[in-house]
Amino acid sequence: MNASVIILAIRLATVALATFLAIIVWSKTRDSAWMLVVVGIVAGYADILYSLLAEFGLAPDKGGVVAGVPILAALFPNLPWIFFSIAFFVMIRKRR
Repeated sequence: MNASVIILAIRLATVALATFLAIIVWSKTRDSAWMLVVVGIVAGYADILYSLLAEFGLAPDKGGVVAGVPILAALFPNLPWIFFSIAFFVMIRKRR
């Protein structure tokens, strides 16, 4: 195993714990902002899982390519931050 696989495995374990706890929060809240934060954490878990599968060659590196950029490789790392941004926007709008 090389260092990048070990780092991805450690990230996978820590984000798996965060995802487990986020799912528990999801079952206890009906607040839309918190639910978007939870979805962002789950999307982060999907990103790390996809990266680990791509590292082992089990996931397609170039499933779909637009302008020379693989769609999944560009979407997964940014998806959690999109959900977090929407959640913060919802929290700001709710406070007014």
